[in-house]
Amino acid sequence: MAISRRHFFYGSLLAGAVPTAGFGSTPSLKFAGFKSPNEKLNFAAIGSGGQGASNLGAAAPTENVVALCDVDDKRAASTFKRFPNAPTFRDFRKMLDKEGKNIDAVIVATPDHMHATAAMWCMERGKSVYVQKPLVRTIWEARQLRAAANKYGVATQMGNQGYSNEGTRQAAEIVWNGDIGNVTEVHAWSDRPLWPQGLTEIPKETPVPSTLDWDLWLGCAEKRPFTDGGAAEPDRWGGYFYQPFNWRGFYDFGCGALGDMACHILGAPNMALHLSQRKIVAVECIKKEGTSPFMFPKGSVTRYDFAPYGNMPALKVFWYDGLKKNPIIPGVPESEWIGDPPSVARAAGAPGAARGQGGPGGPGMMRPAGNDFRSPGRVFNWAEFEAMKAPDAQLRFPTPDGSVFIGDKGLMTTGTYGEVTRLLPVDKMKDYRMPTPSLTRSPGHMRDFIRACKGGDPACSNFNVSAPFVEWMLLGVIALRHEGKLEYDPDKMRITNNSEANKLLKPAFRKGWEFHTVKG
Repeated sequence: MAISRRHFFYGSLLAGAVPTAGFGSTPSLKFAGFKSPNEKLNFAAIGSGGQGASNLGAAAPTENVVALCDVDDKRAASTFKRFPNAPTFRDFRKMLDKEGKNIDAVIVATPDHMHATAAMWCMERGKSVYVQKPLVRTIWEARQLRAAANKYGVATQMGNQGYSNEGTRQAAEIVWNGDIGNVTEVHAWSDRPLWPQGLTEIPKETPVPSTLDWDLWLGCAEKRPFTDGGAAEPDRWGGYFYQPFNWRGFYDFGCGALGDMACHILGAPNMALHLSQRKIVAVECIKKEGTSPFMFPKGSVTRYDFAPYGNMPALKVFWYDGLKKNPIIPGVPESEWIGDPPSVARAAGAPGAARGQGGPGGPGMMRPAGNDFRSPGRVFNWAEFEAMKAPDAQLRFPTPDGSVFIGDKGLMTTGTYGEVTRLLPVDKMKDYRMPTPSLTRSPGHMRDFIRACKGGDPACSNFNVSAPFVEWMLLGVIALRHEGKLEYDPDKMRITNNSEANKLLKPAFRKGWEFHTVKG
């Protein structure tokens, strides 16, 4: 019997990623220490300010927050105040030793270089973990976390919220339905970095603030003097040279703009085109601007070449960062809005300008329906795009972020988190009907994780899904540090044509910060 294109791709995804009752990588499991859906989980956090505070805010409405850890008292002060009954720590190892029996799940929202160590300590103790993207800093660590999650039987989730987006699933269903034909190219882009990159000198040492434990902040990284960069005042992020935010640009601590945003923006291509299951032919940074001996460049373009998969042809994926405006993509009319669409002022009686539907553009502004990835089941709202075309429409364009799929029968674009998925030109959406859903929908990224912790289906970006995604993405991070194409053998976890690049597959651990390795 002939197998249809749609059945082939849906079936293959089911086999590796989607159980019949939910979105995950394996059949429903009863995770270690799981609770009844009616019981509250006890959450802790390693990294309680910034992104950690946001993640706690997503969990706290229905669950308990019982312990908090952060090396920076100032950064975490508002979170500590919000949860006054939760004991606070600077060292997560002490938190787990003292409060471990009272903890079910841990949010890890530290700088990238500490994700794997913190998560491994938690999983070894039977704690489920929600780890911020890009999960880890090296490919070896990604494989270790995946192996540990399966060994210890805990629930896991990477914090790439776009994987829970309705539009991400719609993008996959449009591709699998054959509506844009065979996809041979994807272009994805970001305005990041918003933090300094490409610096060539490290400022002189300055005193460590009393509110910061610098040695714990460094953790597994090589020791170095603290510096505030000589700034008289904090930068726009409330920090200084390394922390609490600028670490993303440093080789030793972060993964640059690619690590910050690719897990979001390339989520829809990864799901729709089975990128995690494909062999990577080569990865190369084809353009870079503002290089540094210790930081990622100010801007770059990276090309991934993927082998065919099933009936899908070979594929080129281009990643652009450091952009001030959307890229010019061959075959895409420059007049088209691609990626995140603009905001539009509400005019009285304008089509789609529903009362009270303000958005991130500010008071009196609205974004097209579907910008909220927490809205499963939404439909594309053509009327709102019509309102954007009105002669008196006041448009406010967002920062450049998004992706474009190029097929032999048509084009498709998505926003940062897969939102507002639509065909190009957008006029095609006027009479277009989205394919009948074949993927289950997410209740929301944190809710997805909480459900898994309580014995439900594995979360949509659990480590069996996110670690392979991160593995191919991190090859691009390595390519940013080397000239020429990198060729990779996943079976041996080895870059075969560059011995220096191969050394970056695994981190070096400062003494005292190693963790027990797990066989995959």
